Amino acid sequence: MKNAGNTMPLISKKTALFAALGVGLFALAKTVYNEMTKYDLRGKVVLVTGGSRGLGLAMARVLAEKGAKIVICARTEEQLEDAKMDLLNRGAEVLAVEADVSIQNDVARVIQRTLNRFGQLDVVINNAGIMMVGAEDVMEVEEYKKVMDSNLWSALYTIKAALPQFLSQGEGRIVNICSIGGKIAVPHMLPYSVSKFAMVGLSEGLGAELKKDNIHVTTVIPNLMRTGSPRNVWVKGDHKAEYEWFKLADSLPMLSQNADDAAKSIIEALEFGTNEVILTQTAKVVVALQGLIPGGINSIMQLANRFLPKSGNDHEMKRGWESETKLSNSWLASLTNDAAVKFNEV
Repeated sequence: MKNAGNTMPLISKKTALFAALGVGLFALAKTVYNEMTKYDLRGKVVLVTGGSRGLGLAMARVLAEKGAKIVICARTEEQLEDAKMDLLNRGAEVLAVEADVSIQNDVARVIQRTLNRFGQLDVVINNAGIMMVGAEDVMEVEEYKKVMDSNLWSALYTIKAALPQFLSQGEGRIVNICSIGGKIAVPHMLPYSVSKFAMVGLSEGLGAELKKDNIHVTTVIPNLMRTGSPRNVWVKGDHKAEYEWFKLADSLPMLSQNADDAAKSIIEALEFGTNEVILTQTAKVVVALQGLIPGGINSIMQLANRFLPKSGNDHEMKRGWESETKLSNSWLASLTNDAAVKFNEV
């Protein structure tokens, strides 16, 4: 009995040792495999829609470091030229095209100019889009259409225009910048959430159908991100109150993510062909809880809505910068104000 009693701990220790060794070897093998199969961006032609500012510019900078040839498109010529110079100074080969990707002919023109310049197109990052902040009862059907045009149809137009080239090359990669607002309906951002729910569905569906053609689709779920973008959002209703809560939330480190970190994570997901990447731990927890207790998350959103501004009677649409207040421009928003300069939002 004594020997048997001494044998059991020995067996348990050996089992634990072999188990730990097996886990370690598996992790090492996975790391080696990932590195061996990692998509090499050197010399690849990457189109970033909305690449003149914000997250688009942050991703373009990472791509420049990776040695990619970069195509950026945006509607504002001045910001586009500033972004182009920024990337050229980082040693990148850059094509900048003024275009509105919510217009299908503009998208076709961007793709054609890309092929004329580089003779290939390897990656599309659908990043262009707009945000609207305000209560649902001040949002007209036209506002929903405008957001859908910029956030959903622009991505679909770009994908459709790029697919023939991907198929002829035998490979391609698509990255769709969606949102936590495409997993959870956020009060006072309903047109945006509607568009991003649709974007998530499009991205996941394309990922399932295009894999057989060696086209990888990555669905990106960011949380709030410090790019300085609040100054360019559209605001309706009680403009100043709506802008205050949105900009201050965007400035809080616990709620929002550093844009450089987000850009690096997105490009890494592109390199590894990840199906879906949720960028922050907070967003991961929220998405998991939505799957487990969807009614509970909706109740939380109902409670949050009670603390948001009343709708107001003003149906005029204004930019964030037109709705600035002392509070929204105070030290509490310093991180967002600094990011606006860094990422060409000003």
